Amino acid sequence: MKRSASVTRLLALLRKETRQMLRDRSNLYVGLALPLVLILLFGYGLSFDVTDARVAVVMEDGSAATVNAVAGLVGSDYLSPIWAHSMFEAEQMIRADEADAILRVPADFTRNLTAGQGQLQLILNGVDSNTAQAIEGYANSAVTSALLHRADRQADVGTEAASVAIVQRIWFNEASNSTWFFVPGLVVLIMTLIGAFLTSLLIAREWERGTLESLFVTPARPLELVLSKLAPYVVIGAIDLVMCLLAAKFLFEVPIRGSLWIIAFSSILYLLVSLSLGLVISGLTRNQFAASQIALLVSFMPALMLSGFVFDLRNVPVVIQVVSNLLPATHFMGLIKTLFMAGDYWPQIIRANVILAIYTTVLVIVARRTLAKKLD
Repeated sequence: MKRSASVTRLLALLRKETRQMLRDRSNLYVGLALPLVLILLFGYGLSFDVTDARVAVVMEDGSAATVNAVAGLVGSDYLSPIWAHSMFEAEQMIRADEADAILRVPADFTRNLTAGQGQLQLILNGVDSNTAQAIEGYANSAVTSALLHRADRQADVGTEAASVAIVQRIWFNEASNSTWFFVPGLVVLIMTLIGAFLTSLLIAREWERGTLESLFVTPARPLELVLSKLAPYVVIGAIDLVMCLLAAKFLFEVPIRGSLWIIAFSSILYLLVSLSLGLVISGLTRNQFAASQIALLVSFMPALMLSGFVFDLRNVPVVIQVVSNLLPATHFMGLIKTLFMAGDYWPQIIRANVILAIYTTVLVIVARRTLAKKLD
């Protein structure tokens, strides 16, 4: 009987919250129209330069000529070489996001170099097309400079440098299109906007209007109030997610290589994090203006600036890197880009979703406490 009464109360609260949401046209406009504007604006209008890269170096030929050929990578301010024992190990580094490119020195490099046909293979991680283009330029420059320096010492300038070619391949982003990098990140921004910003106004609005006190005299429990307020906006977020996926596939022609079910599950889980954070902010501030400003400062702005959407986080100070790794948006950003561009990489999927589930649980508990039945 108690469970049946709880379900009845929850359904009644759901109907009430849904009607209230439908009556508030401004929330619907923000929830549905603004994401569409963001999709078009960020998808077409943004492009950023990248200045750092990790290169896994596979030395299949250990001769002195080979060491000289890759010596320029060690002294480069833009490249950070990582020595791999085999191509398999280097490929695993790229899939685990531990490397941005692979520079392979084939076993016959010295023999071909002597014959005037030396070749190196450069494999680029195209998930971030800007980084891929930067690595290509830096790698060409580093190898050329190293060979020129060696030829200069031998008083035979340019002979070997001119005989080496770098054969390039791009993984995960064959079109080398920066739009493919930005569009998946829009899912993070939109889920953050819909979640934290809109729900941050809910409880604060009811405190200001005095309607929350009337709910305190009903049998509704705090957890039921939290769930009833989350549910309508989960539906809005799901609609926005479908909009993002359709735009990515048919408008921007971004490949979706990962499972749609995993993308949907992870996105809804992150949406619950954002929604719960908004409710916590709303319950603590009890003022719509303050709640909206705090929500932007602690959710949307960090998701935009510190999640890896705008800047490569390896280029920022260590303190900022630590802060960014405390943000749920950072973990979801890395996951959604991998799902779109590279496919299902289960270690990252499990790790990111466990982190998001922990955030969701903690924030729902805190939100429930902010709705405890007591008056100041």
